[in-house]
Amino acid sequence: MLGFSVFLGEDLTADTQAYIKNMSKQGFTGIFTSLHIPEDDATKYAARLTDLGALAQELKLDLMVDISTKALNSIGLDVQTDLLQIKKMGITGLRMDYGISMETIATISNEMTVGLNASTLTENDVALLKYHQADFEQMELWHNYYPRPETGLAREHFIEKNNWLHNLGLSVIAFVPGDGQLRGPLFEHLPTLEEHRTTHPLAAAIDLLDYCQVDAAYVGDSSLTYETRQQFSSYFSQATMSLRIAETIETHAHLFIGTHTNRVDDARDVVRSQDARFKEIPLIEPENTATRSIGSVTLDNTNYARYMGELQICKTTLPADPKVNVVATIISEHRNLINYIKPGQHFTLYKKGETN
Repeated sequence: MLGFSVFLGEDLTADTQAYIKNMSKQGFTGIFTSLHIPEDDATKYAARLTDLGALAQELKLDLMVDISTKALNSIGLDVQTDLLQIKKMGITGLRMDYGISMETIATISNEMTVGLNASTLTENDVALLKYHQADFEQMELWHNYYPRPETGLAREHFIEKNNWLHNLGLSVIAFVPGDGQLRGPLFEHLPTLEEHRTTHPLAAAIDLLDYCQVDAAYVGDSSLTYETRQQFSSYFSQATMSLRIAETIETHAHLFIGTHTNRVDDARDVVRSQDARFKEIPLIEPENTATRSIGSVTLDNTNYARYMGELQICKTTLPADPKVNVVATIISEHRNLINYIKPGQHFTLYKKGETN
């Protein structure tokens, strides 16, 4: 599952509404927002949350709201007495934070989805929730995002914690950075894992979902660029990794621009397109047989005999080879996606301005 964040520091503008609608179109199914961000004017929350909830209902998006008792009271609602009104606003889940007892959390879980802090949940908390007859099928474990550099979680402990949470039968949600509008006041991205802070958002999401025992990845920052949204859609809807290239040479561009399939016998050093064998390959003379850095797109030339025309993307830096032409380079922002191209998976190479 994929989700994104919409913050209430400003009114729901036409641009923000268009962004939410586009995210829904690209396959995102959940919205996260928070009622206790120190920099925001909390007196504006009620109207903005009402507008956001209405749009979420219209688009059939889940809406998880991060709350504390004080934050909810600031908009005139009480978590124990106003659940029906909260649900009518389009809010489908409440992430419980400061000042809410386990007994109250257990009661609410029998009425709607409850999010708990995945990083701080203890065995004693779980015991109390069971004692108060919480509905664990309506509970989710949400990790924090970390605005301050160097404070994000470490990978090993993160995975260990997620394994424990899964053993309890609970789903786990974590955050990846955005690459559009970043949230202030630091503007240093909002990931859960520190190692993801400057990682491409799609690479971080794949890492969480495939390798870190996470069930849903939400974008922590305020937005993704349009290009990145398309990459998410291509990957999760069409199982295709889309990568933008900066061309090095124009010769035989029709052989590398477009969609390819990674070989099932996935190589250690390179992504190998299996499609060359199904194409009519023209004579490829040696040209730009330079050092093959990470992200280099290469075509084997006539010196490679029957391998002429094979297309590869370098996962690691390789030496120059008179049999291999470097024809393009994956742009730096997309290079950490290369290692997430799976065996047998489609990948598309496109130039700036083209549809990925």
